[in-house]
Amino acid sequence: MTLHLQEITPGNLEAALAVRVHPRQEHAVAPVVKSLAEAYVHPAGVAWPRLVVDGDRPVGFLMAALDVDWYEDGTVRRSALWRLNIAAGEQGRGYGRFAVDSVAAEVRRRGGTELYVTWHPGPDGPEEFYLRLGFRKNGEKSGEQTVGVLALERPI
Repeated sequence: MTLHLQEITPGNLEAALAVRVHPRQEHAVAPVVKSLAEAYVHPAGVAWPRLVVDGDRPVGFLMAALDVDWYEDGTVRRSALWRLNIAAGEQGRGYGRFAVDSVAAEVRRRGGTELYVTWHPGPDGPEEFYLRLGFRKNGEKSGEQTVGVLALERPI
């Protein structure tokens, strides 16, 4: 596997928009087009959208929110995995883990020590995936979603 991330550009936009999760997961994660629209309307530098690519084959999409004023009052700044869409036929091959690890590395590079994520609870949700990666529920809710946090070690 030659996994890497690509910034979303005019050259790979259609490939990013073509990433679709399994139909039973559609209720739990927004489509890529909504994520890119949200990235566009937030201040520059907040959204970090990326295409997950294996060799030259797009296999997923992620978007992080980096160093966000979480409560919009200046008291708490957080970085989070905002969206993770792994294509239906590509799941179970390590691409999701690679995506989370890549976001964690970017947060560390920027000096962060925690990575947050939210997920829809339920049988078709990603809770077990995130818990296996080391995220822990912190008791918060974001709407109907569970909030998890992953402690990040600083690079040596």
